[in-house]
Amino acid sequence: QVQLVESGGGLVQPGGSLRLSCVASGFTFSRYRMMWYRQAPGKERELAAAISSTGGNTNYADSIKGRFTISRDNVKNTVYLQMNSLKHEDTAVYYCNADFLVRIDYWGQGTQVTVSS
Repeated sequence: QVQLVESGGGLVQPGGSLRLSCVASGFTFSRYRMMWYRQAPGKERELAAAISSTGGNTNYADSIKGRFTISRDNVKNTVYLQMNSLKHEDTAVYYCNADFLVRIDYWGQGTQVTVSS
């Protein structure tokens, strides 16, 4: 049974940092490109960051480039998102996913990140 469990969200002040984690199970994690998406209130879900199956290639949305870092541990079946210099506009629910799960519209519960003073 496929499962994606995101954690690490919370309330943080502008300029602060958070590290999100996503533990995957039920599929061969190391074979798949993994992504972090986010959905802000009243907006559509957007792709924030992606990492190749081996971790050798990463891509970022322009809005987070230089502030966020995606990484993965294929032994622990976990993908991470280190978020630094957080801004109010980073407030969103953050979801991790794999290519093939996005295609069938499968999503985990996500983790809420709120940036507020």
